Amino acid sequence: MAATPQKAPSALMVIVAFATVYIVWGSTYFFIQLAIQGIPAMLMGAMRYIAAGLIVLAWCALKGDKIWVKRDVINAAIVGLILLAVGNGVVIWVEQVLPSAMVAIMVSANPIWFVVLDKRNRKANLASTATIAGLIIGFAGVILLFGEQVVIALGNTVDEAKIWGVGLLVLGPIAWSAGSLYAKYKGSSSPAGVTTGWQMLIAGIAFLPAAALHHEFKGFDITRVPTQSWLAVLYLIFFGSIAAFTAYVWLLQIRPATQVSTHSYINPVIAVLLGVVFAHEHISWLQIAGLVIILLSVLLINMAKYRQDAHNKKLAAANSASASEAV
Repeated sequence: MAATPQKAPSALMVIVAFATVYIVWGSTYFFIQLAIQGIPAMLMGAMRYIAAGLIVLAWCALKGDKIWVKRDVINAAIVGLILLAVGNGVVIWVEQVLPSAMVAIMVSANPIWFVVLDKRNRKANLASTATIAGLIIGFAGVILLFGEQVVIALGNTVDEAKIWGVGLLVLGPIAWSAGSLYAKYKGSSSPAGVTTGWQMLIAGIAFLPAAALHHEFKGFDITRVPTQSWLAVLYLIFFGSIAAFTAYVWLLQIRPATQVSTHSYINPVIAVLLGVVFAHEHISWLQIAGLVIILLSVLLINMAKYRQDAHNKKLAAANSASASEAV
């Protein structure tokens, strides 16, 4: 018996998912720095992901979803360790020593690594002039957006901690891209919520030994954590992890990886716009140019996909018309 084709997701759901990843993750740079002002970095990561994972898995269990499928849990563990524990763990760690602007620039290399590591679609991606141009232009736009801030923040002194931070930021995007592609191609028979729940829970547990190795438990007094740090952690749990990460994993299942990875270009844009609107930060004409260039790059990266979708619809319509005439 032929398999019943799955219903294609609605355009509205795809738009909402992209908007969630774009906007929410654009704000997390600020909230991570706010959280680690009162909670050690790795311990904060453990709190965030363990809590988010348990909440999502509990919700899925209440809905009647099957929580334990051994193969899916193993794959989720691999993704959680590579993508979240290493990929996002690097971001959390280096924000202790590097300005968020520098972190945003380095993380924006994600789409480039998606093309390099995506063996299945490497030929198609490299053959697309629009995709390659979009990747290059987008990275240039992020540098324009944050270049001035990085120079000012770093000044004339670069200490050893900052050098290590930059080195780790090279590793972070590679791990994030590799973990995302593994999740996309390994697939899962479990619902997206169950998959992301296990990924976050296992990543959170992995943060605990990292916290111990850095002696973060010594001297940590939970009663002395400022309220703003707790509020930042709650935001990261419910919005940054549960809402945005679940949307991200779902998008990886239904859209091309290079298209989903455009969040790495849009997130810095959102971060700057939030700073202008809510913190009354100044934005220069150079930064405005960077914003425009980034948006152009996302349009170019998506252009090939849009053209392919339109072509496929025309072929489907033509085949349907031919079949009707034959009948």
